[in-house]
Amino acid sequence: MKGLSKRAWSAFARLALAMGLLVFLTAGSLRYFQAWGFLAVFFGASFLITRSLLKNDPALLERRLKSGPAAEKEKTQRIIMLFASLGFIALLVVPALDFRFHWSRVPLWLVIAGDGAIVLGFLIVFRVLRENPFTSATIEIASDQRVISTGPYATVRHPMYAGSMLYHLGMPFALGSYWGLLALAGMVPFLIWRLFDEERFLSASLPGYRDYCSTVRWRLIPGIF
Repeated sequence: MKGLSKRAWSAFARLALAMGLLVFLTAGSLRYFQAWGFLAVFFGASFLITRSLLKNDPALLERRLKSGPAAEKEKTQRIIMLFASLGFIALLVVPALDFRFHWSRVPLWLVIAGDGAIVLGFLIVFRVLRENPFTSATIEIASDQRVISTGPYATVRHPMYAGSMLYHLGMPFALGSYWGLLALAGMVPFLIWRLFDEERFLSASLPGYRDYCSTVRWRLIPGIF
């Protein structure tokens, strides 16, 4: 347990340092108040989720620590996650450049709304993690895995993606940039591709998943998609 805790908080600290340096070095200033607010919200939520998983489901946290392109087993997913990771970096870099060169001006209420969307997205993610102990950061099947059809999974097939897309949508606004929406537009197709490829994999590998898909029609947004 101590080893897992050390690795989890080490990964948390590295990510916080990397994101902070990337944003502020690109912006060329520490007077980027939108970035301070965004980082506080993002890592405040991440801290609470990490602490909860350490206490209540360390096995799930162990699986969640294995993430990124190199952790994926299938070549298609490695490609998808490479571009999704680049898209996430762009979601930080483009708004920081926007701040530096004053390309756009987002009103304070919309910045706060962006932070609110990030909080709501993380709440959805946390709810999914509580409902589904098999939620790995990579696409794989655990030996004892079963189809989860309760909680948010009774409404949409991919509530984790729904939550993550919501906080990704909030990021450009939270960072005070309309131009950041271009980075989001470039990232979303890869997340959708990952979603469809995951459905293909689960339909072929997880008993009962095809029946679940026939019962729960919507993938991300009820009534729309």
